[in-house]
Amino acid sequence: MSASLQALEQEIITCRKCPRLVAWREEVARIKRKAYQDQTYWGKPVPGFGDSDARIIVVGLAPGAHGSNRTGRMFTGDASGKFLYAALHRAGFANQTESSQRDDGLALQDVFITAVCRCVPPQNKPTAEEIKNCLPWLQAEINLLTHAEGFVALGKVAFDTLVRMHRSEEHPDHKPVFGHNAFYRLGDGLPWLLASYHPSQQNTLTGRLTEAMFAEVWENVRRLGIGD
Repeated sequence: MSASLQALEQEIITCRKCPRLVAWREEVARIKRKAYQDQTYWGKPVPGFGDSDARIIVVGLAPGAHGSNRTGRMFTGDASGKFLYAALHRAGFANQTESSQRDDGLALQDVFITAVCRCVPPQNKPTAEEIKNCLPWLQAEINLLTHAEGFVALGKVAFDTLVRMHRSEEHPDHKPVFGHNAFYRLGDGLPWLLASYHPSQQNTLTGRLTEAMFAEVWENVRRLGIGD
Protein backbone atom coordinates (compact mmCIF):
# COMPACT_ATOMS: atom_id res chain seq x y z
CA MET A 1 0.00 0.00 0.00
CA SER A 2 1.25 3.48 -0.84
CA ALA A 3 2.45 5.84 1.88
CA SER A 4 -0.43 8.21 1.20
CA LEU A 5 -3.01 5.43 1.62
CA GLN A 6 -1.27 4.28 4.79
CA ALA A 7 -1.43 7.82 6.18
CA LEU A 8 -5.13 8.03 5.34
CA GLU A 9 -5.71 4.66 7.01
CA GLN A 10 -4.28 6.02 10.25
CA GLU A 11 -6.66 8.98 10.07
CA ILE A 12 -9.68 6.77 9.43
CA ILE A 13 -9.10 4.44 12.37
CA THR A 14 -9.09 7.35 14.85
CA CYS A 15 -12.47 8.75 13.71
CA ARG A 16 -15.12 9.20 16.42
CA LYS A 17 -17.53 11.47 14.58
CA CYS A 18 -20.70 9.37 15.04
CA PRO A 19 -21.48 8.74 18.75
CA ARG A 20 -24.02 5.97 18.09
CA LEU A 21 -21.60 4.03 15.91
CA VAL A 22 -18.66 4.53 18.27
CA ALA A 23 -20.74 3.16 21.15
CA TRP A 24 -22.02 0.19 19.13
CA ARG A 25 -18.73 -0.90 17.56
CA GLU A 26 -17.05 -0.81 20.99
CA GLU A 27 -19.90 -2.66 22.67
CA VAL A 28 -19.75 -5.43 20.07
CA ALA A 29 -15.97 -5.62 20.54
CA ARG A 30 -16.35 -5.82 24.30
CA ILE A 31 -19.14 -8.40 24.49
CA LYS A 32 -17.94 -10.50 21.51
CA ARG A 33 -19.57 -13.51 19.94
CA LYS A 34 -19.14 -16.75 21.88
CA ALA A 35 -17.08 -18.34 19.10
CA TYR A 36 -14.55 -15.49 19.30
CA GLN A 37 -14.29 -14.97 23.05
CA ASP A 38 -10.55 -15.65 22.99
CA GLN A 39 -9.90 -13.04 20.28
CA THR A 40 -9.22 -9.33 20.54
CA TYR A 41 -11.71 -7.42 18.43
CA TRP A 42 -10.60 -4.50 16.27
CA GLY A 43 -13.53 -2.33 17.41
CA LYS A 44 -12.45 0.74 15.40
CA PRO A 45 -13.32 2.22 11.99
CA VAL A 46 -12.21 -0.08 9.18
CA PRO A 47 -10.19 1.45 6.31
CA GLY A 48 -10.17 0.15 2.77
CA PHE A 49 -7.37 -2.10 1.53
CA GLY A 50 -5.97 -3.67 -1.59
CA ASP A 51 -3.90 -2.79 -4.62
CA SER A 52 -2.83 0.88 -4.54
CA ASP A 53 -2.70 0.74 -8.36
CA ALA A 54 -6.19 -0.76 -8.53
CA ARG A 55 -8.30 -0.10 -11.58
CA ILE A 56 -11.47 -1.20 -9.83
CA ILE A 57 -12.85 -0.03 -6.49
CA VAL A 58 -15.26 -2.42 -4.76
CA VAL A 59 -17.63 -0.58 -2.41
CA GLY A 60 -19.74 -2.32 0.23
CA LEU A 61 -22.04 -0.96 2.92
CA ALA A 62 -20.26 -1.27 6.28
CA PRO A 63 -18.15 -3.64 8.39
CA GLY A 64 -19.80 -6.76 9.74
CA ALA A 65 -20.22 -6.92 13.51
CA HIS A 66 -18.16 -10.10 13.96
CA GLY A 67 -16.33 -9.93 10.63
CA SER A 68 -14.53 -6.67 9.85
CA ASN A 69 -15.29 -5.16 13.25
CA ARG A 70 -13.41 -8.14 14.68
CA THR A 71 -10.58 -8.49 12.18
CA GLY A 72 -10.06 -4.87 11.11
CA ARG A 73 -10.12 -5.60 7.38
CA MET A 74 -13.04 -5.23 4.98
CA PHE A 75 -14.98 -8.41 4.20
CA THR A 76 -12.63 -10.47 6.36
CA GLY A 77 -13.71 -13.17 8.78
CA ASP A 78 -17.37 -13.62 7.88
CA ALA A 79 -19.65 -15.34 5.37
CA SER A 80 -19.91 -12.30 3.07
CA GLY A 81 -16.14 -12.20 2.73
CA LYS A 82 -15.94 -15.92 2.10
CA PHE A 83 -18.36 -15.53 -0.81
CA LEU A 84 -16.59 -12.43 -2.15
CA TYR A 85 -12.99 -13.68 -2.00
CA ALA A 86 -13.84 -17.03 -3.54
CA ALA A 87 -15.31 -15.14 -6.50
CA LEU A 88 -12.34 -12.76 -6.74
CA HIS A 89 -9.94 -15.71 -6.68
CA ARG A 90 -11.82 -17.51 -9.46
CA ALA A 91 -11.69 -14.33 -11.54
CA GLY A 92 -7.96 -13.84 -10.94
CA PHE A 93 -8.19 -10.79 -8.68
CA ALA A 94 -7.14 -12.48 -5.40
CA ASN A 95 -4.34 -14.92 -4.59
CA GLN A 96 -6.44 -17.08 -2.25
CA THR A 97 -10.04 -18.13 -1.80
CA GLU A 98 -10.59 -17.09 1.82
CA SER A 99 -9.68 -14.32 4.23
CA SER A 100 -9.95 -14.93 7.95
CA GLN A 101 -7.67 -12.26 9.47
CA ARG A 102 -5.58 -9.23 8.56
CA ASP A 103 -2.28 -11.08 8.29
CA ASP A 104 -3.45 -14.20 6.44
CA GLY A 105 -1.50 -13.47 3.26
CA LEU A 106 -4.39 -12.28 1.12
CA ALA A 107 -3.22 -10.11 -1.80
CA LEU A 108 -5.47 -8.37 -4.31
CA GLN A 109 -4.54 -7.46 -7.88
CA ASP A 110 -6.24 -4.54 -9.66
CA VAL A 111 -8.81 -4.32 -6.84
CA PHE A 112 -9.24 -2.07 -3.81
CA ILE A 113 -12.04 -2.91 -1.35
CA THR A 114 -13.77 -0.31 0.79
CA ALA A 115 -17.22 0.70 2.05
CA VAL A 116 -19.64 3.57 2.45
CA CYS A 117 -19.45 3.39 6.27
CA ARG A 118 -16.40 2.45 8.33
CA CYS A 119 -18.09 1.46 11.60
CA VAL A 120 -20.49 -1.42 12.12
CA PRO A 121 -24.03 0.01 12.52
CA PRO A 122 -26.76 -1.48 14.72
CA GLN A 123 -28.94 -3.85 12.64
CA ASN A 124 -26.59 -3.11 9.74
CA LYS A 125 -28.49 0.14 9.08
CA PRO A 126 -26.48 3.38 9.19
CA THR A 127 -28.48 6.60 9.26
CA ALA A 128 -28.35 9.16 6.45
CA GLU A 129 -26.34 11.45 8.71
CA GLU A 130 -23.84 8.70 9.53
CA ILE A 131 -23.38 7.96 5.83
CA LYS A 132 -22.83 11.67 5.18
CA ASN A 133 -20.25 11.88 7.97
CA CYS A 134 -18.30 8.96 6.53
CA LEU A 135 -18.27 9.91 2.85
CA PRO A 136 -15.15 12.11 3.05
CA TRP A 137 -13.14 8.97 3.85
CA LEU A 138 -14.43 7.22 0.73
CA GLN A 139 -13.79 10.29 -1.39
CA ALA A 140 -10.24 10.56 -0.02
CA GLU A 141 -9.52 6.94 -0.95
CA ILE A 142 -10.95 7.46 -4.43
CA ASN A 143 -8.77 10.54 -4.88
CA LEU A 144 -5.65 8.56 -4.01
CA LEU A 145 -6.50 5.62 -6.28
CA THR A 146 -5.46 7.45 -9.41
CA HIS A 147 -5.52 4.38 -11.69
CA ALA A 148 -9.15 3.55 -10.90
CA GLU A 149 -11.43 3.16 -13.93
CA GLY A 150 -14.65 2.01 -12.33
CA PHE A 151 -16.65 0.79 -9.35
CA VAL A 152 -18.38 -2.42 -8.39
CA ALA A 153 -21.12 -1.49 -5.93
CA LEU A 154 -22.16 -4.29 -3.59
CA GLY A 155 -25.75 -3.47 -2.69
CA LYS A 156 -28.15 -0.60 -3.32
CA VAL A 157 -26.81 1.75 -0.64
CA ALA A 158 -23.31 1.62 -2.12
CA PHE A 159 -24.74 2.01 -5.63
CA ASP A 160 -26.92 5.02 -4.76
CA THR A 161 -24.06 6.64 -2.84
CA LEU A 162 -21.67 6.36 -5.76
CA VAL A 163 -24.30 7.74 -8.14
CA ARG A 164 -24.78 10.79 -5.90
CA MET A 165 -21.03 11.29 -5.61
CA HIS A 166 -20.51 11.19 -9.38
CA ARG A 167 -23.70 12.70 -10.73
CA SER A 168 -23.05 14.17 -14.15
CA GLU A 169 -23.40 17.95 -14.33
CA GLU A 170 -24.40 17.59 -17.98
CA HIS A 171 -27.28 15.26 -17.11
CA PRO A 172 -28.27 16.04 -13.49
CA ASP A 173 -31.68 14.40 -13.83
CA HIS A 174 -30.31 11.11 -15.17
CA LYS A 175 -30.27 8.65 -12.30
CA PRO A 176 -29.04 5.10 -12.89
CA VAL A 177 -31.34 2.45 -11.42
CA PHE A 178 -29.93 -0.30 -9.20
CA GLY A 179 -30.21 -3.85 -10.44
CA HIS A 180 -27.95 -6.86 -10.29
CA ASN A 181 -25.31 -6.68 -13.03
CA ALA A 182 -26.59 -3.28 -14.16
CA PHE A 183 -23.83 -1.30 -15.88
CA TYR A 184 -23.57 2.46 -16.35
CA ARG A 185 -21.06 4.97 -17.58
CA LEU A 186 -21.44 7.91 -15.24
CA GLY A 187 -20.30 10.52 -17.76
CA ASP A 188 -17.35 11.81 -19.74
CA GLY A 189 -14.21 11.49 -17.68
CA LEU A 190 -16.08 9.72 -14.86
CA PRO A 191 -15.73 6.08 -13.74
CA TRP A 192 -18.09 3.36 -14.89
CA LEU A 193 -20.37 1.69 -12.35
CA LEU A 194 -21.35 -1.98 -12.15
CA ALA A 195 -23.94 -3.12 -9.60
CA SER A 196 -24.29 -6.39 -7.72
CA TYR A 197 -26.47 -7.71 -4.97
CA HIS A 198 -24.51 -7.65 -1.71
CA PRO A 199 -22.92 -11.05 -0.87
CA SER A 200 -24.61 -11.14 2.54
CA GLN A 201 -26.11 -14.37 3.79
CA GLN A 202 -29.52 -12.73 3.46
CA ASN A 203 -28.93 -12.91 -0.29
CA THR A 204 -26.64 -15.91 -0.72
CA LEU A 205 -28.58 -18.33 1.50
CA THR A 206 -31.91 -17.44 -0.09
CA GLY A 207 -30.63 -17.84 -3.65
CA ARG A 208 -31.12 -14.19 -4.51
CA LEU A 209 -27.39 -14.11 -5.26
CA THR A 210 -25.83 -17.33 -6.51
CA GLU A 211 -22.19 -18.13 -7.27
CA ALA A 212 -23.00 -18.09 -10.98
CA MET A 213 -24.66 -14.67 -10.75
CA PHE A 214 -21.72 -13.23 -8.83
CA ALA A 215 -19.21 -14.81 -11.20
CA GLU A 216 -20.92 -13.06 -14.10
CA VAL A 217 -20.24 -9.69 -12.44
CA TRP A 218 -16.51 -10.37 -12.35
CA GLU A 219 -16.54 -11.79 -15.85
CA ASN A 220 -18.05 -8.49 -16.98
CA VAL A 221 -15.26 -6.63 -15.19
CA ARG A 222 -12.72 -8.66 -17.12
CA ARG A 223 -14.53 -7.88 -20.39
CA LEU A 224 -13.86 -4.22 -19.62
CA GLY A 225 -10.16 -5.03 -19.82
CA ILE A 226 -9.53 -5.13 -16.07
CA GLY A 227 -7.22 -7.90 -14.92
CA ASP A 228 -5.76 -8.61 -18.35
